[in-house]
Order: sequence, then structure tokens, then C-alpha cells
Amino acid sequence: MNAQILLGLFSGIAFGFVIQRAGATNADKMAKAHLMIEADIPRFMLLAVVISAVGLVGLQASGVGRLLIIPTSLVATGIAGVLFGIGWGLCGYCPGTTWAAAGEGRMDAIFALLGGLAGTAVFAQVHEILIPLLHAPTNVGQITLADWFGDKLIAAAVLIVVFAVCIWGIGLLWERSGHAENR
Repeated sequence: MNAQILLGLFSGIAFGFVIQRAGATNADKMAKAHLMIEADIPRFMLLAVVISAVGLVGLQASGVGRLLIIPTSLVATGIAGVLFGIGWGLCGYCPGTTWAAAGEGRMDAIFALLGGLAGTAVFAQVHEILIPLLHAPTNVGQITLADWFGDKLIAAAVLIVVFAVCIWGIGLLWERSGHAENR
């Protein structure tokens, strides 16, 4: 095995361990997060994005990381976001936590995983039809924060600050809603 495969394997195992320890593989904790009863999951997810952004910048700076920027389509991304939210709401897991929860042997996650795989198979069959209908007409190209700010490090710093404010704001909202004691 080469170094990139080992790094990916180690990163995946580490991330699976962390999301399991954070409770993100527990559908009940996810539901409590969506109902604003527990703030741990949203804080964890925002923190994971910040750490990933810093890690990606570090990997790119060292020449190990590779970034593939996919063109943004407003309609396709909007529809995908709605479908993602519906799936998360129905099963209580996002795609990454579904795999980890299935690995724990949670039966609800196994069914959610099978549903996700079935949805992926259907999408693969209709992908060529959907591209000209949904993706191409609203394709705005490859957009990144680095393009907006002119520098990758500035973009990462802005992302960190915005997400830190969001993490703080989530805690503030939970405290104001009277659910802080359940954290």
C-alpha cells in the first residue's frame, strides 16, 4: 500500500472513532440536536469542518493534498440539499454517520445505508438525463472561497472565524431556549 492509501485509511478510522465518540452515530442524539435539545452534534460538525479545512490547506501546502473543485449548479445543488435534508430527517443520519452507525451494527443505520445505496443506484441510471435539465442551465462554474478572497489562507481563516461564531451562536441559542442543562 502506498502512503496516500494508508493516510486515507488512518484518517477514515480516526474520523469514524471520533464521530462515534461524539455521539453522531446515535440517531436519538441527532434528533435531539435537530430539535435544539442538545448542542453537541452541531458543534462537533462545525468543528469537523474547521479542522478539515485547516488539514486540507496543510496537505496542499505540503504537496500531499489534491483538490478537485466541482462546478456549482444552483438548481442541482438546491435539489440535492433538499433530498439530503429529507434523508437525514427520515433516518436520523447523514451519509457519513450512516456508515459509522452501520459499522456499529445499528439496524436502523443498516436500512438507511441500503436506502442510500438504492438512491445512488437510481441516480446513476438517470444522471445523464438530469445533467442537461438541472445542472447545465444553472452552472456557475468552479467557485471557491479562495477565489472570493484571493488567497487560500485568508479563505481558511474566514471559514474558521465564521464557524467559530456559529459554534458560539449554537451554544447561545440552546442556552436561551432553556435546553442548556441537557447538553
